[in-house]
Amino acid sequence: MHRRTLDAEFAGFVRDHRSDLVRTARLLACGDVHRAEDLVQTALVRAYVAWGRIRGSDHPVAYVRRSIVNAHIDESRRPWWRRERSVAEPPESERLPRGTEVPDDLGEAVRAALASLPPKMRAVVVLRHWLDLTVEQTAEWLGCTEGTVKSQNAKAVAKLRHLLAPDGAPPPVPVHPGRSCR
Repeated sequence: MHRRTLDAEFAGFVRDHRSDLVRTARLLACGDVHRAEDLVQTALVRAYVAWGRIRGSDHPVAYVRRSIVNAHIDESRRPWWRRERSVAEPPESERLPRGTEVPDDLGEAVRAALASLPPKMRAVVVLRHWLDLTVEQTAEWLGCTEGTVKSQNAKAVAKLRHLLAPDGAPPPVPVHPGRSCR
């Protein structure tokens, strides 16, 4: 197939799925628009290089989403990431040029609660609850066991419940049918 045809096909793919990919990346980056754009760009570069191979697959969007998650986890392992400190006032505006803005349907409290989670735990929450992946799919995407996904998800959900509870109330204790409660 000609390179021009592949390029046109890839451009169409980006046009059709860019908003969804940026939305996913914003969740992983806890609302940081610039970091989300960087994650999507990294994933799209990887997809462009492999486009001839992945274009015929059943779900090329899944490939790019997985690349976004991998880029997110890879960046969190780099030394500059650990040296980075949060500040109350961002040094520059979070706005993108007109026409490129992606709507954010998360509240500030949810975004801040997600930001408090470690990167891999945040990835588990986003994959399981935002992208509706199964435990098995999430484990495959993250390269870990299903037990790790389950435990990370349980800890993350408990922490999010605690952080998002009104008045800092303790999280409700889940009641399992057939089990006695103390």
